[in-house]
Amino acid sequence: MGQQQLLLIVLGVIVVGIAVVVGINLFTVNAVSSNRDGVTADLTNLGTMAQQYYRKPTAMGGGGNSFTGWTIPTSTDTTPNGVYAATVTDKSITIVGTGNEMNAGSPIKHTATVSSDVISITKVN
Repeated sequence: MGQQQLLLIVLGVIVVGIAVVVGINLFTVNAVSSNRDGVTADLTNLGTMAQQYYRKPTAMGGGGNSFTGWTIPTSTDTTPNGVYAATVTDKSITIVGTGNEMNAGSPIKHTATVSSDVISITKVN
């Protein structure tokens, strides 16, 4: 009877250990997915701001059909989701968002390409 109880205890510890490892893995996957969604939302928001600047006349502080002069507002260049940097040309902007979570040893990274009427977001890592 003692051996059977010991075997059940060992089996119970193994099952609990496996459950803990699976729970940690699920939490990590969820954190990475959530950070990806947050970075994507931030990039979309920044792209919309850039398009507003593009469409606004220069007399009203906009670009007058040019992205030249647009910068990421200092209040949104760093968010709880990540850090953002922009490369501006006359007709398009490329915004790189680097997330706070790590995926396979490197940070999450997405790139948004903004034109006058399209915001295209691609996953880099």
